[in-house]
Amino acid sequence: MINQVEFTLQERRRGCHLITSEIIAQISHLLPKTGLLHLFVKHTSCAISINENADPDVRNDMEQILNHIVKENETYYLHTLEGADDMPAHAKSSLFGVSLTIPITNGHLNLGTWQGIYLCEFRNYGGPRKIVATIYS
Repeated sequence: MINQVEFTLQERRRGCHLITSEIIAQISHLLPKTGLLHLFVKHTSCAISINENADPDVRNDMEQILNHIVKENETYYLHTLEGADDMPAHAKSSLFGVSLTIPITNGHLNLGTWQGIYLCEFRNYGGPRKIVATIYS
């Protein structure tokens, strides 16, 4: 059986944000005993990832690492009309990716003890982000 729901995450500032509880709140009523959850973010300037869920310093450090790897205002960027953060946001989105698949076990997301789902917002003002959740049982 397959269920699918689309929902909008609250708007967030630039950075890496733990969204596990927001995802669960949207899909918990659809989770089977055993299955898979596929998450897809419908944007090209943000990403979703799984990473450390306990220490918020990890989220801050990830933002700093990404800004070091993909800098704003590089002279070789052609796509610049939407602001200095736009082209770097597209590159960061491609590096991280826009989808995740997570196992469902005993009706819960089978994440590791220290794992959480991140929304990585790469724009200064990205706006609300849409997620498609597909649940396979």
